Amino acid sequence: MAHTTPGRITLGIETSCDETAAAVYHTHNGLLSNALFSQVELHKQFGGVVPELASRSQLEKIEPIVRHALEGAHLSPPDIDVIAVTHKPGLPGSLLVGVCFAKALAWAHNKKLVGVNHLEGHAFSAFLEHTIPFEHLCLTASGGHTSLYIIRDFGVYETIGTTQDDAAGEAFDKIAKLLALPYPGGPVIERLAAEVNFQDFFGYPRATAHSLDFSFSGLKTAVLYDLIKRGAYDMRAKQLLNPSAELKAQVASSLLVCVADIFEQKLARAYARYPHIKAVSFVGGVACNKYIRQRLSAWCERNKLTLYVPRPAYCTDNAAMIAFVGNYKAQQGLYADMTLDILK
Repeated sequence: MAHTTPGRITLGIETSCDETAAAVYHTHNGLLSNALFSQVELHKQFGGVVPELASRSQLEKIEPIVRHALEGAHLSPPDIDVIAVTHKPGLPGSLLVGVCFAKALAWAHNKKLVGVNHLEGHAFSAFLEHTIPFEHLCLTASGGHTSLYIIRDFGVYETIGTTQDDAAGEAFDKIAKLLALPYPGGPVIERLAAEVNFQDFFGYPRATAHSLDFSFSGLKTAVLYDLIKRGAYDMRAKQLLNPSAELKAQVASSLLVCVADIFEQKLARAYARYPHIKAVSFVGGVACNKYIRQRLSAWCERNKLTLYVPRPAYCTDNAAMIAFVGNYKAQQGLYADMTLDILK
């Protein structure tokens, strides 16, 4: 075996949506490898993820991606102690690909199995590179979920706010599609917003309720009706009416400022309720957004808190975070058996 330092070696497998990923994590030596096949190009023409195409691609890629992760760590299946796999939440077909492969591999090599909640993976992803004090506040923002957690210890956390309808990343994708912008929407919206210096031109509505939950469906509706009012969208034909590049940039900028304001607002409310927290982490695909990171970093500085954000590769869906969580769950003896199923 390539690594002789005593410690548990965990293979993580992630197939909750459109990515096919595998990683190897060592208790003492950290992340040994991280392999991923992205399907962005496959789904770009549809403006979003097509579940059937996602699971079909994962069936093709799961074996070579796992092999690539093992080779990257200079290991083979017999060297692994634990196999951790995402089993919820996500697209059922995609989850089945990962869970069935993990169970087959665990059975074939007589290895321990751990089921991992994808959201828990994100919530602890910043630990891949940082030592974060407990208790801290975690804001998770992605295409499928936007949530607030109080993180008390490894695997010990409380959900204090969650998605009521559209998540933040989903709002970016839907509004980008409304503006005839390419998928995924987040990066192009940030690029356009930078062209007009991240100004708020249209004052889209912010959340005003005292709840810590998130709702972004109304934001998409507000953008739609504003475009109609400006003569840039035909509601009957459901068609964009060739808006100027300047208008698109202004919409993107106003949208981004609005989302950052909402995040700040929720953090401030959470901090008022939980003044004992020692830090804040910002994770999930939306945490790749540099403007929002800067806004939250400035908020944390004003409140004498440290903001922890993973590198972009650990913000988007990845297996490194699944391997990390699987490793500490194994340390806690939280193993699964061959009845491990999806979405439970």
